[in-house]
Amino acid sequence: MANKFSDLQAKMKPEAQALAKAKAQAMLAEMPLNELRQARGLSQKMLAEVLHVQQPSIAKMEKRTDMYISTLRSHIEAMGGELEVVARFPDGMVKISNFSDLEKGVAV
Repeated sequence: MANKFSDLQAKMKPEAQALAKAKAQAMLAEMPLNELRQARGLSQKMLAEVLHVQQPSIAKMEKRTDMYISTLRSHIEAMGGELEVVARFPDGMVKISNFSDLEKGVAV
């Protein structure tokens, strides 16, 4: 019989638990769009219905390496999120604000 993860986790040293938690948070903080959609419990079909497009459009978009910010924003908002564009520099981060003025609802 398989062990429950919670039982295995309870047997781990506190340091190992903290390391596992930190690694899990790092993995959740960065992921491709298709994994994000799945983590949010959405199918491509469900997301397509929200965006008023066909399911193949979602599959195609999730494979893209380049797209309009407005397209990405509509995809993120359809999943219940909010897109922020942030530039990271060695001396700090800057949130780019001029994309917030873009018209919402641009199709995929």
